[in-house]
Amino acid sequence: MRKAFLLGAGLGTRLQPLTNTLPKPLIPFANRPLITHVLDHCIAAGITDFAINTHHLHEAWGKAFPDGTYRGATLTFFHEPVLLETGGGIKNIAEWINGDPILIYNGDIITDLPIDRLITGHMASNNTATLATQDHGPALHLTLDGHRITDIRGLVNGETGTHQFTGIYCIDASILDRIPGDEKISVIPAFIELIKRQELGAYHVKGQPQWLDLGTRESYMEASFSLPPEVHPEAQVSPTAKIDNSWIGADCIVEEGVTLKNTILWPGTQVLRDAQLTNCIVHSTSPVQGVHQDADL
Repeated sequence: MRKAFLLGAGLGTRLQPLTNTLPKPLIPFANRPLITHVLDHCIAAGITDFAINTHHLHEAWGKAFPDGTYRGATLTFFHEPVLLETGGGIKNIAEWINGDPILIYNGDIITDLPIDRLITGHMASNNTATLATQDHGPALHLTLDGHRITDIRGLVNGETGTHQFTGIYCIDASILDRIPGDEKISVIPAFIELIKRQELGAYHVKGQPQWLDLGTRESYMEASFSLPPEVHPEAQVSPTAKIDNSWIGADCIVEEGVTLKNTILWPGTQVLRDAQLTNCIVHSTSPVQGVHQDADL
């Protein structure tokens, strides 16, 4: 398996106003675009060719990856003027899939789960699709019987869910036969058909791997501060500024007397003299001054 489809077309409404200027997968995380962490994870598992669907602020993708490559891997963008949802998005890239098995990965999660084992397990099975699952989390919608998924949200057998879908899975190209063309549709109906045919497998992730959904401001902050914050070497920070547990991106300017605590500065932002920011995210190109707490600026 050498291909992966990264889902990047969401609107990011729960993260507004942060997503008013960037698609969610391109927002800075640990001082670089979120999607680059996903790309690195996939490349480490042997993926060399990526499809990425786009919709909201789709022009930003071309600016982020002007030559259509990342670390030697090829990036092919599929713009969806009208959102096609998960099933329609897969059907839309049928020509790119070209009969090959592919990995599918939500573009707004950070995880270290072993996708190489997911891929190996899927390729060794007779599954049309294999979902990476975990037995904890806020959305226990899947029911498992060994390595087989037997229900989703109780829609097949009325079974109570026991596992959460991680947003990462493998498919064979034959799943395209179960997704109607030219239609906005979820992939769930196709999964339900596969359950009935006993062709929907589960790769259960054991233990407690890192798995962070960056869909909300709270989860974005939590994920960011689960790592040791850094000041980007290309940032200009006054020696009189007090920096406490804060991320400072490239080309940021932090002037004299500034105090930052538990705060994230996106690349190119500016904090003016004597400003005090606590639990803030600075994402606008407008210079920030004054005292702020729990604010998106």
